[in-house]
Amino acid sequence: MTAAPAKKYLDIIDPIHGYIRVFDREIAVIDHPLFQRLRRIRQLSGAHLTYPSAQHTRFEHSLGVMHIASQAGHMLMDKGIMDPDRLALLRLAALLHDIGHGPFSHLFEEILHLSHSSHEQFGKRLILESEIGDILSKYGFDKRVVVDVAFGTSGHQYMNQIISGALSADMMDYLRRDSYFTGAQMGRTEHQRILQSFDVHRRELAIERSALYSFESMMHARYQMFKAVYFHRTVRAAEVMLLEALRISDAEFGFTTFDLDDMPNLTDEPVLSMMATTDVPGLARAKSLAVDYQKRRLLKCVFERIITSRRKLQGIKTDVLRSAISDASGVPESAIFVDSSATPSIPLAPSKSESSHILVVSPRSGGGRRRRRGKEAERMPISAIPSVHAISGFMNILRVYTTSRYRNKVEIATRTTLDDIS
Repeated sequence: MTAAPAKKYLDIIDPIHGYIRVFDREIAVIDHPLFQRLRRIRQLSGAHLTYPSAQHTRFEHSLGVMHIASQAGHMLMDKGIMDPDRLALLRLAALLHDIGHGPFSHLFEEILHLSHSSHEQFGKRLILESEIGDILSKYGFDKRVVVDVAFGTSGHQYMNQIISGALSADMMDYLRRDSYFTGAQMGRTEHQRILQSFDVHRRELAIERSALYSFESMMHARYQMFKAVYFHRTVRAAEVMLLEALRISDAEFGFTTFDLDDMPNLTDEPVLSMMATTDVPGLARAKSLAVDYQKRRLLKCVFERIITSRRKLQGIKTDVLRSAISDASGVPESAIFVDSSATPSIPLAPSKSESSHILVVSPRSGGGRRRRRGKEAERMPISAIPSVHAISGFMNILRVYTTSRYRNKVEIATRTTLDDIS
């Protein structure tokens, strides 16, 4: 009797997408310790202290992004735009797009920025310099090409845009996944209509005009998720504590200067434990913040101002404000935390520039616009989509936190000091 051929794929059950199929080349990447570490990095860092079920990780998010990117690729294959080899490349790039994330996800990114680095830079190193790259090579993929697609520098712009940006698989997964695990209903948008409308014009990703309503809904869902979840005042209170603890202890523990051999241990709980148990002189404050975080003794928000503008809020010197509030209240600066958070209301393009337009295709009507396969392509400014234009620009949130002990004093001093902020 002839043995049955070995199965070259697995189906992984997922609460968001049902079954996610992964093939042998992807299984080899997923099984590597550098990818498995993503199981130990929460997607929403400290949000579980406010939304208890938000325990999901970068691991399942990465699988979800690969799944949605694959769906997008199949849509483009059906239209004769993509071939199977390029689809396989897209899947691997989507799977690896978050491989460089450090502990506490995007929170750690704020620490990396202090050293002019990013999770994308660490991701490139991991793919190019570790066994991850060897696995890609073994299966016939150029690891440098995978890096280009994963981090938005590929010459095929539409592939970059499928992974990151205003039409990305990344956003389509995290909105639904974060909404599901936090219970916040506003992120549960239907992305299939957008995927089905995908097209490509001059290497740039486009959607059909009939899918504009779904695009608008997704942009509003993202905006509301930032207000209700990602920038929630209590979520941010926990993150401010972690940020300060990480900043104080980075020089001692080298969180942002590690080598690749240390990467598997650079996850949430080991780093938190290091800070919470340290006896290193000079790290008492970091230890106190980490212990309070573990015990959910969170800071109290005494001032909040949300400013939506066409540009990122500039000129807010948090150290200067903290000093002024300290002088006015008589409270030590170490007990005052000024947090200035900002995000573009529309996701940045893969090039990290602000998104100013969306490419829309329509059935040809005899006009003079550029045509391809019986369709017209129009570069539609965001300002031409009224409901999206209304939220475009930046969401800027200025908050002041302190401990319970100093709450009243700092609140009074802050309102006096910041009375002219508008």
